[in-house]
Amino acid sequence: MAAATIVVCPGDGIGPEGTREARAVLELAAQRFDLQLRFEEAVIGGCAIDRDGTALPPASFELAESSDAVLLGAVGGPKWDNPQSTVRPEQALLGLRRGLELFANLRPIVAHPALLAAAPLKRELVEGVDIMFVRELTGGVYFGQPSERRSGPDGRHAVDTIVYSEVEVARVARLAFQLAQARRKKVTQVDKANILATSRLWREVTHEIAAEFPDVACDDVLVDAMSMHLLRRPRDFDVVVTENMFGDILTDEASVLTGSLGMLPSASVGDGRNRLGLRRGLYEPIHGSAPDIAGKDVANPLGAILSSAMLCEHSLGHPAAARAIEAAVWAVIAQGLRTADVRQDGCTIVGCTAMGDAVRAAFAKTA
Repeated sequence: MAAATIVVCPGDGIGPEGTREARAVLELAAQRFDLQLRFEEAVIGGCAIDRDGTALPPASFELAESSDAVLLGAVGGPKWDNPQSTVRPEQALLGLRRGLELFANLRPIVAHPALLAAAPLKRELVEGVDIMFVRELTGGVYFGQPSERRSGPDGRHAVDTIVYSEVEVARVARLAFQLAQARRKKVTQVDKANILATSRLWREVTHEIAAEFPDVACDDVLVDAMSMHLLRRPRDFDVVVTENMFGDILTDEASVLTGSLGMLPSASVGDGRNRLGLRRGLYEPIHGSAPDIAGKDVANPLGAILSSAMLCEHSLGHPAAARAIEAAVWAVIAQGLRTADVRQDGCTIVGCTAMGDAVRAAFAKTA
């Protein structure tokens, strides 16, 4: 394959620790599968605010825009949490998603047998769970305007705006149905159509797209009911597609099915193609920056490492490399190694670096 450029954005808190381990795994995969990879590093988030006064410096965005894929750690932390501030670390994520036209966030929720005891739910509820969430990423209330504070005769006001177009809904719904065709052929569309006009549009357009995929079943669930069903019957769901804010909340809730946020990868993709003719994407674990444990070598790097597997599949077009990385992660889990967030009786607790070393050792042994 032609050489691919991967821009690494370590970010804040534990972000640099996770991306360090994920990059090292990618470098091993490149050697084993003859992938030509070139890495560059970009500063975004809180550390960029400290250095440049903006969360997404133009030079960092230009690097990402010219790359074939972006590997991201996490951004944010209490240092930059002033709600009155007009510059916030999260603006880097929103800017990358919108600027790179990454309209769909793919979040797999898989309950691995060896981690069932780490989940707070009963084993019989989480066993066999395998859900792909498809969250719309560049529309909705996070991007709608106006979004502002106001003052009036009766005090302070605030307004946020939810806006969706038919095109925005159709493209993410179509991707969800395409993914379902390669899975269990079922799409669940989550909305609040009994209240919100945008949700009624979501339901209408999703059903129109469903007609293009007669082999895929489609049903609708209200978001409040979905938050309950995820904890009562999670095995019933295959591909779940929903709008931006609902997807943000539901996927964090669904993380408890796997035992820890630290285990979960994600891919943000669109229709844009990289120089390899494949989807350009941004790959990141779904956890936050966890500044309270930053620099202590206790973070879980597996979400970042599994994100690098998604990068291999979607942006490098190498599913064999993706499967090998995943196999190495699950081999280490099966050996009984755990970071503190998925602590289990009888298992060995290791730090971030040791876990990365173990994954790379297991990767070298995978067939």
